[in-house]
Amino acid sequence: MSASRSILIIGASRGLGLGLASEFAAQGWAVTATVRSATPQAPLQAVPGVRVEQLEMTDPASLEQLANRLSGQQFDVIFVNAGVAGPTHHSTAQASAEEMGQLFLTNAVAPLRVAERLLPNLAAGHGLIVFMSSILGSIEAGAGLGMPLYGASKAALNHLVQCFVRVQDNPQLGVLLMHPGWVRTDMGGADAPLDIDSSCKGMVEQVSAAVGRPGLRYLDYQGEPLPW
Repeated sequence: MSASRSILIIGASRGLGLGLASEFAAQGWAVTATVRSATPQAPLQAVPGVRVEQLEMTDPASLEQLANRLSGQQFDVIFVNAGVAGPTHHSTAQASAEEMGQLFLTNAVAPLRVAERLLPNLAAGHGLIVFMSSILGSIEAGAGLGMPLYGASKAALNHLVQCFVRVQDNPQLGVLLMHPGWVRTDMGGADAPLDIDSSCKGMVEQVSAAVGRPGLRYLDYQGEPLPW
């Protein structure tokens, strides 16, 4: 792994984001990662070599402040990881407008805002943008797997990313929509078969291989293509 490679990870305070920051740093990447609250006690602060920035992803003012702090800096990869599971009832009948608004804002709209605002920070010619998606966002494969509201928000993310790629009209741009697998996190639960380290090692491998490869792909952490 070339030490010259750099990555900006959005949402790395815990779970998969923290695991990704740790694994990229361990493999020699220059890592900048965001947390909602950059306290000295944050677990990310203990990861050697990681530069920590503060970002509340759904707050446009916070995003603008981050963009100003990162002005002029270039990253080989921007990985937008942040997201929420949504209401625990997972029911369209019970879902409130506030619950659905927050779910779709966090999982679909805000990630695109981040990508659009930080696009000038992506290395020209070979840069890669990665969005944390899910197989639950697949129209073909996700139905029947549970968490329909969450899946709908990830399907919306997938659609918005496709629109984003077309609007850029940049044949050199590389974009990944990444399914991390069913992982034992606060969101995935204790019954999930995959641990954070295994998922993150797989995702780091896929991201490393995709740098410099143009086009949009929807993959899992093992590199298997997923149906839209």
